[in-house]
Amino acid sequence: MTTETRAASATTSATGSAGRSAAAKRRHAFARLLPYAGAAPLSVAVLLNLLAGLLPVSFIVGTSVLLSEISAFAGERTERTGGLGAIGTALALTVGAYVLQQVLVPYQAAVGEVIARRVDGRCAGRLMTSALTRAPMSVLERENVVSRLGDARDGLGRRPPTPGEAVAGALTLIARYTQLAGAVVLIGIALSPIAGAVAAATALVIRRGQRGSLGRLGGLWHELSGPRRRVTYLRDIGTTVTAAKEFRTLGLIDWHERRHRADAKEYLAALWTGRRRILFWPFVRYTLVGLAGGSVLLIWLGRTAAGGGFGLLELSVVLQAAIVAIRFGAFFPESDVQTQYGLNAYEALAEFEELAEENRKDTPRGRLTAEGLPARGIRFEKVRFRYGEGRWVLDGLDLEIVAGGSTAIVGLNGAGKTTMVKLLTRLYDPEEGRLVVDGQDLRRFDPREWQRRIAVIFQDYVRYELSAAANIGLGAPAALADRAALLAAARRAGALEVVESLPAGLDTPLSPRYRSGRDLSGGQWQRIALARAFLAVARGASVLVLDEPTAQLDVRAEAEFYDRFLDITGGLTTVIISHRFSSVRRADRIVVVEHGRVVEQGDHEGLIRSGGRYADLFHLQARRFGADDTGTGSPR
Repeated sequence: MTTETRAASATTSATGSAGRSAAAKRRHAFARLLPYAGAAPLSVAVLLNLLAGLLPVSFIVGTSVLLSEISAFAGERTERTGGLGAIGTALALTVGAYVLQQVLVPYQAAVGEVIARRVDGRCAGRLMTSALTRAPMSVLERENVVSRLGDARDGLGRRPPTPGEAVAGALTLIARYTQLAGAVVLIGIALSPIAGAVAAATALVIRRGQRGSLGRLGGLWHELSGPRRRVTYLRDIGTTVTAAKEFRTLGLIDWHERRHRADAKEYLAALWTGRRRILFWPFVRYTLVGLAGGSVLLIWLGRTAAGGGFGLLELSVVLQAAIVAIRFGAFFPESDVQTQYGLNAYEALAEFEELAEENRKDTPRGRLTAEGLPARGIRFEKVRFRYGEGRWVLDGLDLEIVAGGSTAIVGLNGAGKTTMVKLLTRLYDPEEGRLVVDGQDLRRFDPREWQRRIAVIFQDYVRYELSAAANIGLGAPAALADRAALLAAARRAGALEVVESLPAGLDTPLSPRYRSGRDLSGGQWQRIALARAFLAVARGASVLVLDEPTAQLDVRAEAEFYDRFLDITGGLTTVIISHRFSSVRRADRIVVVEHGRVVEQGDHEGLIRSGGRYADLFHLQARRFGADDTGTGSPR
């Protein structure tokens, strides 16, 4: 055996093993998904599809008997005919089988829809649970995890077929295989058991080829997920209001059209080339198999008929049954695409859950209660942290946040300020060092309970396409129905005027995509987000964290906000991240972070007198705004 032959043999073996492995995975996936459909819909679906498979066989028998009886009656071969009674019975069987086939179609579709919705609902629930509660943030931000999460999300909604449709489609195969089995039995009875075996073998070989091609197409679809996602992004961004403003003002319309056309052409060229490679020659091979099998049956049938072995009844049965068997290798529109591609989303979901569970085991799950904490303070002790294998964002950071006081964290972009907030809220755990709350390692506390103690507004806070009431009330879901509490939180955040200006007040959807909905300006959205945080504080949160809280407010609004802020947050542990030094100078304590470490800390006056990094940056910003270099006001 030559080296090339051995290599080809090894490749073929590997491909076959991979194919068998993939098929086994899909069978396992179907087995996992079936219970989601529910026993009653599954039972009904199985019965309907069994009936749908038997009715065409009944139609073949009915039409064959009808032709035979009519022929015999017309030729007055009374010894071989049952007369008009037999003709009527055969006609009733034929018409009944045909009519029932048509009647079953909407019922099959309805039951399939119920099954699909149930399965998809359960899968969507699993996806949301894993993404929101089980997967650590370190997993959610990995490139491969983001890709699989996107595949699962798209496959469950934006890009059918879905896992539910795959299950419903797989159940329709019961009808197809029942029909094939019936056709093979008829050929075996009317012609020969060996002829029936030939028909079955031909049908199954062609079917295997059809499914194998679809499997390889599924692999190609997965390989091209990156280019396809880019084309989809370019298409979607071209239909958004935000992009439309920039496209028009910057003259990007022609660029966008050229870029979308080029990327789409590149993606489709790769797709079409792969499709031709996967489908053409296999199609030729399996077509030849079908021709060979069909020819064998026809020759066998012709020789038997020529020898007087059977009459019109057997001839009609065998011809119709052979057509059914040969056509079994064709494309099944009700199941093939659904079963092949519908499971992609489930496979992505399963991989995502596996990654989440694997990393979740490594995440400490504390049991201590966080009720009433912090009473003394929170300390960062020699904390080191980085994202993946990148540079150290925090590198030996030591910091104490005193309970009941306000701490401001300032520094240049990339200094690690927002990362500190992520560690404080336990979205991540430090790689080295620890966070300590009242003398206890933060990892000893239950993460969810600790997070309920913190009200945090990140720079990239969520703008929910829900009512104003929900956008505020989600700071404390138990208070969603408490209109007075919602309005009080809005008043504290300076968002009451925003709410009162809306057509339906708190009930107005904050999105122009909904009837009577309204969009807000950046500053208005920020006030709503602040109101959400203040509601959380009002309902028990003891630590308020604001990451660039006034980034989108004008100077006057900022001053008003901090005047209210100092009154509202007395006795509350507050952490503020801001790039405006005129804001943070009122904090009890100011911390300057550079290169992942605390380089200065103290109150405003002390830091200005020391003439260090804080003083340099403060004076630079003060000159730009024409403000007093030393500032006014005292710590609260």
